[in-house]
Amino acid sequence: MQLSSILKPEAVKVFAAASSKKRLFREIGEVAQSAYGLDPQETVDALMERESLGPTGVGHGVALPHAHLPELDRVVGVFVMLERPIDFGAVDRQPVDIAFSLLAPHDAGVEHLKALALVSRTLRDVSLCSKLRANPDPTKLFALLSQAQPAQMA
Repeated sequence: MQLSSILKPEAVKVFAAASSKKRLFREIGEVAQSAYGLDPQETVDALMERESLGPTGVGHGVALPHAHLPELDRVVGVFVMLERPIDFGAVDRQPVDIAFSLLAPHDAGVEHLKALALVSRTLRDVSLCSKLRANPDPTKLFALLSQAQPAQMA
C-alpha cells in the first residue's frame, strides 16, 4: 500500500491557522467533502467521537485523526498542514501542525489498520516532516507524500 492509493492531490491543503482541534476537524470535513463527496458534518462528528476516546496527536507536531464513515467503500486520506500549530493534546504535549486524517468504511478492519500503520511509519520520518514543513504548497506536499518510503517497523 502506498500513500498515493489513499490520498488524492485535492485532499492536500495548507491552512494559515485553525483556532482549535474542532476547527481543524471542520477544515478536514470540508476537504473530505470536496475531494471525496463526504458529508462534512458527519466527518467532523465521527472524528470528534473517535477523539473522545483519546487524543490522536502522536507527537513531534503530528496528529493522525481517524474515523469510520458508513458511506465510504475504501480508506481515504486528508492531509492538512497548519502554518501555525495548535494545541491538540498530543502525547508529547507539543502543538500540532501536521494532520493526516484517515477515513474508513465501518468494515475496513485490517485495511484501516494497515493504512494507519503506513501513515504513522511515514510521518515518523523526521527528515520527511522537515521537508513537508519547508514546502507549504499542496502540490509539493502531495509529491513528497507520494514519493515517501515509510520507515521500517522496529
